[in-house]
Amino acid sequence: MRTIGTAEVALEKMCKRLMSRKAFGKFISDQSVWEERVADARIDIEMCRLLCLKAADMMDKAGNKSARLEIAMIKVAAPRLALKIIDDAIQAHGGGGVTTDFGLAKAYAGIRTLRLADGPDEVHQRTIARMEYGKYGDLVFKQKAEKEAALHVPGIR
Repeated sequence: MRTIGTAEVALEKMCKRLMSRKAFGKFISDQSVWEERVADARIDIEMCRLLCLKAADMMDKAGNKSARLEIAMIKVAAPRLALKIIDDAIQAHGGGGVTTDFGLAKAYAGIRTLRLADGPDEVHQRTIARMEYGKYGDLVFKQKAEKEAALHVPGIR
């Protein structure tokens, strides 16, 4: 949730900056590329927040083991979305975005470190993939057996 909060703060800073700065006679916020980035940021934050709430609800009701998939997904999704939003906020601030003036560079470094602290994304993605494969394991086994049976000719090894 802290990561989502960091993304929320970055979005707020980005919006304030875009609405207060003019380039070529109009506010930067009026440019469609920024409207798209702001909209995507809001969508991503809400999706991540809902995934986090789902994981927390499952942990409360059925225990941590039952929420393994959701926990792994949130550990990948939250830092990714926060980094994207912080990066966009840095871009909106121009050169000032990478200074200590706005706190965005520090936020970026902190969230980037988080992607490693809880285990690299690849470890969590492996967990997610294996759990997804597990849903279809019997089906795949059955299909392989059918293929082998169709190729098998009696009397030939």
